[in-house]
Amino acid sequence: MKAITAIGIACAFGALFVSAILEGTNPVAFLNIPALILITGGTAGATMASTNFRAFMTAPKAAIMSFKGSSIDSASSIGLMVELSEKARRNGLLALEEDVAKIDDAYTRKGLQLVVDGTDSDLVAAILEAEVDGLAARHQLVAGLFATAGGFAPTVGIIGTVMGLIHVLENLAAPSTLGPAISGAFIATLYGVSSANLMFLPIGNKLKEMSAFEVNHRMMILDAILSIQAGDNPRVLSEKLEAFVAPSDRGKNAEGGASSAELREAA
Repeated sequence: MKAITAIGIACAFGALFVSAILEGTNPVAFLNIPALILITGGTAGATMASTNFRAFMTAPKAAIMSFKGSSIDSASSIGLMVELSEKARRNGLLALEEDVAKIDDAYTRKGLQLVVDGTDSDLVAAILEAEVDGLAARHQLVAGLFATAGGFAPTVGIIGTVMGLIHVLENLAAPSTLGPAISGAFIATLYGVSSANLMFLPIGNKLKEMSAFEVNHRMMILDAILSIQAGDNPRVLSEKLEAFVAPSDRGKNAEGGASSAELREAA
């Protein structure tokens, strides 16, 4: 389920509010604008100071991506690569030039174009591996932003609570205000801890998972491209690529590609 991150975060915050209601707390009591400003601004500022501006500005887009989930379909990619392998074995690598132009994925298109252009296999591997390394580094930086925010938020919340308690101590002469003031002071800690553990850290972990999945997918494409260049048997290629996907997804090569079982029957 692609929206599992958004659903999980919604369930976590929902459980928080439901438990408060069952204990007899009015959810409106959790609304504290000064604490919200402190947690939002303080966490954002500390996180911004920990990285570069360009990386920081990608955080909202990355969060949205984590909610949408991965759109990579490895099964379809296996089918496509097996189909291209069959065509290359029949008609030669140059016959793939027309197909390469129709491929949407830039990484796959680049690798196949290098093969069609007659680039040495070692150089093809080096170029595509460099692409994967760069992708993983960029993803690690963005995912690390949310881990950093998850570390700062509780501390900023504690700072807010200390500030609130200082205000309480300044008004000991008015005992009737102590209860609400102390309660308000601890709201900042609640905001900091809950935002870190129910939002920032889950999003960061999801981005790491999505990055690992994409890196695995690209390494699969790299193996496929090198196999096509080497003229490997399409059946062998299919078996090799299916090792990159979960057992439950194997044999589902879509979009015109043959499954490993169909290739065995055709052989």
